[in-house]
Amino acid sequence: MSNPVSVKNLTKIFDVSRPWLNRLIERQPKAYLVAVSDVSFEIEQNTIYALVGESGSGKSTIGKIIVGLLDPTDGAVEISGVDLSREKDAAKLAEARRGIQMIFQDPYASLNPRWRVRNIITEPVAARGGDTIGLAERLLEQVGLSGADAAKYPHEFSGGQRQRICIARALAARPKLIVCDEPTSALDVSVQAQVLNLMSDLQEELGLTYLLISHDLAIVQHMADRVGVLYLGRLIEEAPRDTLFSDPKHPYTKMLLDAAPKLDGFGREVEPPKGEIPDPINPPTGCAYHPRCPIATERCKSERPKMRPISNTRVACFMAD
Repeated sequence: MSNPVSVKNLTKIFDVSRPWLNRLIERQPKAYLVAVSDVSFEIEQNTIYALVGESGSGKSTIGKIIVGLLDPTDGAVEISGVDLSREKDAAKLAEARRGIQMIFQDPYASLNPRWRVRNIITEPVAARGGDTIGLAERLLEQVGLSGADAAKYPHEFSGGQRQRICIARALAARPKLIVCDEPTSALDVSVQAQVLNLMSDLQEELGLTYLLISHDLAIVQHMADRVGVLYLGRLIEEAPRDTLFSDPKHPYTKMLLDAAPKLDGFGREVEPPKGEIPDPINPPTGCAYHPRCPIATERCKSERPKMRPISNTRVACFMAD
């Protein structure tokens, strides 16, 4: 399989300093938040790559950089060999960006309430001067709605139906990659299953590639082919789905899996996760997880571990083996 998406040493730093005059009066230095730190991974064609981690781990920031909503501070995102931040050929860049779409977390906020569904779905094609006759109706039927719904407004639909409209809009430009940022977290459980099954069916039918951003490990285990685990903006483990869930190497991954709800877990005592994610403005030295890690050594406190292969897993931990 080819790798249509390649993320190389991606870093994103936000300037969260107080206004200049406040810093001058209070004699405070500038403050920077490292949202993503030296992250590298590849997504193979026609697969689903999942990014998981606690809130604030940098999952959504990576997704927004890939689709072009944010610019990276350092590193590169390549789509089919085109570097999105350094490519000088406008035609190549436009073609690469045309192949990326995004499904947002909240279907209520991601649709323009003043537009009819027809205009919402066809906007990615109309913006490039493409043919939109009958396009919205075909795509609505493809995602399980009626072609007649194209004349309606978003407020006339339920949450699950709105997310189907978001999927139809993402499909309009015939993308190679769809970034799914918590696509079902705002939906009821029964509706979640419908949307996830629809995404799986469309992947098989159209040969789509997904980047799935989620904190729900049950969804990841059901959908993903390969999983990357993020902690404080750092990729700390990456493995095929079955390997990660059956034999996690990093202590943080083990903690996540132990803390996840289980169908056979009633009546069992499970120790809750210890500690909180450190302040990303003032992260700990060495391994970012060492303040919460039960097996941390002095080396973990002073030296940042690099990703290294163990069997078919990549893991950033000195004690993983």
